Amino acid sequence: MSTRYLTSDPGQLELGLAAAVGAIRSGDLVVLPTDTVYGIAADAFDPPAVSRLLVAKGRGREMPPPVLINAAPTLDALASGVPSWVRTLVGHYWPGPLTVVVREQGSLQWDLGNTRGTVAVRMPHDPVALALLERTGPLAVSSANLSGRPAATNADQAEEMLGDWVEVILDGGPTTSDLASTILDCTGDRPRVLRAGALAPEELRTVLAADGVELEFPDAGQGPGRERRA
Repeated sequence: MSTRYLTSDPGQLELGLAAAVGAIRSGDLVVLPTDTVYGIAADAFDPPAVSRLLVAKGRGREMPPPVLINAAPTLDALASGVPSWVRTLVGHYWPGPLTVVVREQGSLQWDLGNTRGTVAVRMPHDPVALALLERTGPLAVSSANLSGRPAATNADQAEEMLGDWVEVILDGGPTTSDLASTILDCTGDRPRVLRAGALAPEELRTVLAADGVELEFPDAGQGPGRERRA
């Protein structure tokens, strides 16, 4: 049975963060708010915990979870060969609802699933999520829902779907939007939209134009990170 903490209460926030850190370090799962929808989190470097996350959602290894970080420079610790236009994008949109799929560092000791040598990375714009990430390091985080059901936009929905699987629920109140992050495949010469989300394509095009880069919309089913969700 999960324990729930109301993060708008300063006392509960500190207790909740401490409990969440303890759960993550013990290999357990945690529900947390983000700036998009609620997420279910595991230590990104704990393969059994990541496997439990996928099982809890009813997903297989072909749908690896994104990794959330609390600072943009951490991208270079997780990714290799990051194009300059990716740095432009994250400089403009992080923290925020942009997930970038990049080539992972080959030396990393983790197993997120069938990633095909890539990792989806995001820095959320939520103080609770960032506070937890600062204490835990990178977390594998997927939307807090059972596969095939809408992502949770409040703690009640997350608990109803995943309460039996998680140790801690950080209740940040209802989200301001039900839109998930925009996911871009950044492993090629140009960014490709893998999932439309909170960021308008026209806005992304304007930012990329400064680097002379075009935005692509691939056919369904293409791209190395096509099955990720955030």
